[in-house]
Amino acid sequence: MIPALMPTYNRADLAFERGEGAWLWTDDGRRFLDFGSGIATASIGHNNPHLVKAIAEQAAKVMHTSNLYRIPQAEKLAARLVAATFADSVFFCNSGAEANEGMIKMIRRYNSETGHPERMRIICFEGAFHGRTLATLAATGNEKYLAGFGPVVEGFDHVPFNNMNAVRNAIGPNTGGIIVEPVQGEGGVRPADLRFLRDLRAACDEHGLLLGLDEVQSGMGRTGKLFAHEWAGIEPDVMSAAKGIGGGFPLGAILAKEKAAKYLVPGTHGTTFGGNPLACAAGNAVLDVILAPGFLESVDRKGRYLWNEFSKVAADFPQVFSDVRGAGLLLGIKCVLPQGEVQAACIAEGLLAITAGDNVLRLAPPLVLTDDDCAEAVRMLRRAAQRCQPSGAKAAAK
Repeated sequence: MIPALMPTYNRADLAFERGEGAWLWTDDGRRFLDFGSGIATASIGHNNPHLVKAIAEQAAKVMHTSNLYRIPQAEKLAARLVAATFADSVFFCNSGAEANEGMIKMIRRYNSETGHPERMRIICFEGAFHGRTLATLAATGNEKYLAGFGPVVEGFDHVPFNNMNAVRNAIGPNTGGIIVEPVQGEGGVRPADLRFLRDLRAACDEHGLLLGLDEVQSGMGRTGKLFAHEWAGIEPDVMSAAKGIGGGFPLGAILAKEKAAKYLVPGTHGTTFGGNPLACAAGNAVLDVILAPGFLESVDRKGRYLWNEFSKVAADFPQVFSDVRGAGLLLGIKCVLPQGEVQAACIAEGLLAITAGDNVLRLAPPLVLTDDDCAEAVRMLRRAAQRCQPSGAKAAAK
């Protein structure tokens, strides 16, 4: 018999009742260091006092009114995001998939309204992940995710990641834009080369295309900049954000320059829950923390420390790991053994890690983790690697 909760996930047999910073406690009292943060979502940690206070105070006033009326909390959050980024305007929604769906619509609408309705195709990249709606599945292009859902939404051309020659070869008279993740999270924690991002910007300018960035996972301070594309010194025309933007509260956003945003007029796009007072109170609280002086620099510092220390673990256990990749506090360690085996060993040592494509163990802790948390994570990963080694190698390592 099917369970009451639809079985769309293979859930680990862990249930958490409380958290503090980068730590979680199960309902039976076990403690875990959370290096998944709800898939890069609990950006400012569990039970963050500032976030909890903001949500509680807003919930006691009004949680939802709909976008039929002004929402001061959304106006404030949008203004702050505009001030801190390339964007001229922001649309709030509930999730990363919705933000990406809106970004796709914006690119198509822009081309239609500027006299090029034939430019409805978007170049995307192999190894991408953009969401679970029908259009974002098509943009993702993964056959495993598309199987069984009927005709694939038209309009997406996929080329190899970090390959500019392939991009140029794919640009045609029906191309309207390019969508890329600065760091492919689900695809194996693979960063785009900074030169590749710059060349994409130049190609879009040359051909009159819109550049869309999916920063659902890499944004909101995750890489040591507010958004990862800042490392390349470029600006997109439109960008999606979600996950860490609400610190665990459901919130997504489309950030765009005026030339793209101005064509989403009343009636062209909408949302019931998106940008409601409670969600935007959470978003403003998260932004308070991330934009505080020195915060992003601390993320960068901790990310570099973990990269160096995880690289040492990988070098010491070549039967388990091969290399470290990623940026800031979005790190991946490619496994030699099956990733599930390594993940289970981490859990046994009290370290919550998540997986990604390309047999990669993904490590994306809350951005507020302490230096002691970082050191403990390295020790836990080393012990997990020791668990995974063949018995002969374990004896040699001792």
